[in-house]
Amino acid sequence: MADDEATHSSNGQPSNGQSANGQSVQGQRLDQWLWFARLTKSRTLAQALIERGKVRINRVKADRPSHWVKAGDALTLSMGPHVRVVTVKGFGKRRGPAAEAQALYEELTPAPDGTKSSIGVKLGDRATPLADVTTAVRPEGAGRPTKRERRATERLKDRFREC
Repeated sequence: MADDEATHSSNGQPSNGQSANGQSVQGQRLDQWLWFARLTKSRTLAQALIERGKVRINRVKADRPSHWVKAGDALTLSMGPHVRVVTVKGFGKRRGPAAEAQALYEELTPAPDGTKSSIGVKLGDRATPLADVTTAVRPEGAGRPTKRERRATERLKDRFREC
């Protein structure tokens, strides 16, 4: 704990990027890391996710967006119906392309169908989260008519107008 206090200022962030013994401290703000790793679309959304208690760091709920993450930390993200578990491998200096972002973490979430991605089914390089969803079947004549049914009705009406 004394080492932790020496390397961090009162707000929990590293002071000047140096520890008490002169070694550089590797870490990054949680909200910034989530955005750089492209796990959220914006930094504001990352902050909201953290404040709602949807992010855990090493099984402990993250209470603030400014929480400092280090290499090797395990992050659990509850995003809608999906839960993702990732390990921090590195830190970014910018929000770069997807390939650069994927190098920042290792996906630990088991995929239900054995593919690499935990969100959706892989088709080439694109994940399609709705690939397993089947369309609903409705009984004939129930609900709003389809385009095909509407055109058939129009043809029938036109036949009776001609007579």
